[in-house]
Amino acid sequence: MKNGLGMNEKKVLDLNSIVSECGIFDDIAVDVAIQKLNGIENKYSKEEVVVIYNHFLTVCKNQDVLMYLVRCVDKYREKSSLSIIVELLLDKENSVNLRAMCAKAIANFKDTSAVTPLLYCLNDKDENYKLRLACADALGRVGDKYAVAPLINIVQDEEEKSVYVRESAAVALGMLGDLRAIDPLVSILETKKGFLDKFTFLKERVIEVLGKFNFSSERVFNALKHSLTDESPQIRINAIEALMDSEDERAYDTIKEMLDDLDDEVKKNALIALYNLRGREILDEVIEDKKYCDFLKTEAQSLIDEYE
Repeated sequence: MKNGLGMNEKKVLDLNSIVSECGIFDDIAVDVAIQKLNGIENKYSKEEVVVIYNHFLTVCKNQDVLMYLVRCVDKYREKSSLSIIVELLLDKENSVNLRAMCAKAIANFKDTSAVTPLLYCLNDKDENYKLRLACADALGRVGDKYAVAPLINIVQDEEEKSVYVRESAAVALGMLGDLRAIDPLVSILETKKGFLDKFTFLKERVIEVLGKFNFSSERVFNALKHSLTDESPQIRINAIEALMDSEDERAYDTIKEMLDDLDDEVKKNALIALYNLRGREILDEVIEDKKYCDFLKTEAQSLIDEYE
């Protein structure tokens, strides 16, 4: 806004007056405060709005309003906001929901300077698991290879009390795509766990992650093949999908064996994977060959009707 100022003059914002005008410190309903904040973007330039929001983030104590402000600065993603959001993330006096939102916003900056505070929160086992999940996801999305080793440590930590944190660390490793993660992830698959074991879901995530790597590792292929015998149908399904994406020439024949699985959903997913790999020929084979069950024949015909 110019308001008669010279070309090289900058308007000096009276931030304290703007705070009072918005009433974010007054005992008013949060939705009213947010409504007043909404008017700022229509009244000031983009650069001024960022300055105002940054100031509000440093002085506001209302957790709901702060969450709204974090969403606001996340739209602009100006470098000047990053350190302020990091401070909110590290402040344990703030709510878990606010700090988790800060982690998500920090990830959007794609700034490697944020890796250290994210790791600090992630590695603190006394922190709420929801915050640690958000930090693990943020580390994956920031994309800094410096986070690989700490994430591997969390995935491998059998004393980690939250299996969900281990899952999120595995997913983050998949986003980073660093080959150093392959052996630790495969090691998890090679452990023998039963159907009701609490690490079933971790193994599901690990298989999904391995499927995203372009690998030519015999150990990875064997681990995925071994997972086809797991007691959990979902793990078997995940292994089928990972093998389908592996581009390994042995994948087709390996997956084809799963057409005899005892679980109908596993059989169905195997048929779909085979169709994705080779097309119509497997559908015709299933329909014509008497060794395949009626369930598979019906699924094969459905795929023909839908896609052929």
